[in-house]
Amino acid sequence: MAFGATTTAAEVLAGVDLTGRRAVVTGGASGIGLETARVLAAAGAEVTIGVRDVEAGRRAAGSFASVGALDLSDQASVARFAAGWAGPLHILVNNAGIMATPELRTAEGWEMQFATNHLGHFALAFGLHDALAAAGDARVVAVSSVGHINGDVDFDDLHFQRRPYDPWQAYGQSKTANVLFAVAAAERWAGDGITANALNPGRIAGTNLSRHLAVPPASFDPAGATGVSVKDIPQGAATSVLLAASPLVEGVTGRYFEDCQVAGPHQPGIRRGVAAYAVDPERAARLWEVSTRAVRPIAG
Repeated sequence: MAFGATTTAAEVLAGVDLTGRRAVVTGGASGIGLETARVLAAAGAEVTIGVRDVEAGRRAAGSFASVGALDLSDQASVARFAAGWAGPLHILVNNAGIMATPELRTAEGWEMQFATNHLGHFALAFGLHDALAAAGDARVVAVSSVGHINGDVDFDDLHFQRRPYDPWQAYGQSKTANVLFAVAAAERWAGDGITANALNPGRIAGTNLSRHLAVPPASFDPAGATGVSVKDIPQGAATSVLLAASPLVEGVTGRYFEDCQVAGPHQPGIRRGVAAYAVDPERAARLWEVSTRAVRPIAG
């Protein structure tokens, strides 16, 4: 592939016709989610964005996308969105996320970043599985982060009930969970024609992701850190769009991408690549089981 860190989402889909394909993009009202939705729609896809604030979503999407109410921190909202979907779904981009929030908890007592970034998206994909399978060649895209290298999943204390809460550790854990989800879904849903991949979009200027920051980002990801790709929004959406719709990655599944390429192993001191624990099949299977037990009683 000739694409790289400076490639834009529109360049990835130049000449690609998505007419007849249906897509859901979470967090599609701003930032790289909005750009992902816009570019998919420009290529002919029928796009729905899932957002907490429907009116803000409508203002952002204009006429190129439909808007559905979706609060990923609220399992009932996720269940309603999934139950309201009719017909096949070809593309699911799990894009929405929160980062380094103060310690917050859902109604279930779950730590908010893990609940929103992972469990909400897990329940959404789980609820939309039949629609994805009906498409015959669906793709699920999990937007993770280079931040996953700062936090493995602590299966003994997922929700910081015993260890002191750390906003960046919680964020890193949730982003590792995004990658593990893709690894597990790739294996379990291959027979349904569903592929699943995760990605690091890079450090994106001009998004709302940092609005909840509890501590300055420099303490987690220094501006001069080796290997960090700093991008604008069209560049930041490129890898999402590649995995969602490019024929270049047809059939590719269970992988982690950055800069429109399959990422190599993470090397200490360099803020890129994928941590070994994030693509470990045994850890992926364990997280799948834990997540299924968490969301099934709520989703019914």
